[in-house]
Amino acid sequence: MGVVNVTPDSFSDGGAWFDADKAIRHGHDLIAEGADLVDVGGESTRPGAQRVPLAEELRRVIPVIEALAADGVPVSVDTMRAEVAEAAVAAGARLVNDVSGGLADPDMARVVAAAQVPYVVMHWRGHSHDMYRRAEYADVVAEVRAELHQRVEAVVAQGVDPSMIVLDPGLGFAKRPHHNWTLLAHLGELSDELPILVGASRKRFLGKLLAGPDGHPRPFIDCDDATVAVSALAAAAGAWCVRVHRVRPNADAVRVAAAVHAAQRGETG
Repeated sequence: MGVVNVTPDSFSDGGAWFDADKAIRHGHDLIAEGADLVDVGGESTRPGAQRVPLAEELRRVIPVIEALAADGVPVSVDTMRAEVAEAAVAAGARLVNDVSGGLADPDMARVVAAAQVPYVVMHWRGHSHDMYRRAEYADVVAEVRAELHQRVEAVVAQGVDPSMIVLDPGLGFAKRPHHNWTLLAHLGELSDELPILVGASRKRFLGKLLAGPDGHPRPFIDCDDATVAVSALAAAAGAWCVRVHRVRPNADAVRVAAAVHAAQRGETG
């Protein structure tokens, strides 16, 4: 899953694709590099970010989704709003990626159920402006698993087809660095046999791991090699998808993991 942030304030690319034409070209570039899906979002979820108005989010994402979908590009929408998800699906989006797992908008599950599209349910404890206050866990693996299970039960009760649900542990969302590493080490315990999406690309915990001698975290954009390492580990652990900003090296990492899995099963190719 390649990322297209149609925002002026994204932590990872600083508004590089805020212009619709640039965002559309970038979506095509990601497909050319090996992305299976282009994830278009119009609201930053960086730590401390404030929400944008509904009309502005629609203005940012719908033209980009329409143009990419018209060109045959598989598109997903990254949104917490049911109205945006509904408009995005009408514009050609094939998947809804909701970082709130349906908690931010009580109408989201109904919209997804009616649209009959895959739905990414992420572990989430609150909006970006105060999410780190909620990063308290006695057992992060057990608690994330339990809270994801609760969200699955809730959205299924609202009509979402369980076979269309993908889980996301929400790395970086109400998680401290050690929480993220623990979740990555135990991905197989989170899935409950549902597909897992891992979104670690350029996140702060990678920059902190790679901090220089002065203790300053490495800049987000310089964490791509570490992201590739996480993609390889996640794919080897059975993740369904990795969400990344630079596609080609991460796609290569996924192929390597797939080849190892095939060899373990005695397959050749």
